[in-house]
Amino acid sequence: MYAVVEIKGKQYRAEKGAALRVDRMEGETGSAVTLDSVLMLSGDKVSVGAPYVKGASVKAVIQEHNKGDKIIVFKYKSKKNYRRTQGHRQCYTVLKIEDVVGA
Repeated sequence: MYAVVEIKGKQYRAEKGAALRVDRMEGETGSAVTLDSVLMLSGDKVSVGAPYVKGASVKAVIQEHNKGDKIIVFKYKSKKNYRRTQGHRQCYTVLKIEDVVGA
């Protein structure tokens, strides 16, 4: 059984026992999180929400907060002596899916 969950505007497939890497969320490491915005629930039969499935939720635990690899943003215009370099590291949270609760 799995569910498609919306977290901060992005969709993720949540399965029991899986680890999800999502954008940074509020909360301490080890705290429980309930995700109520379930878009689709798959099991014996498939339930699709409009926009969310009523009564369905996903229970997860925050494992860690981390930063991703550094990416380099380089802007360049030829023949104009325009060059800009900037680095970026995205913050993310790792969630451990404990249970998928269906209606």
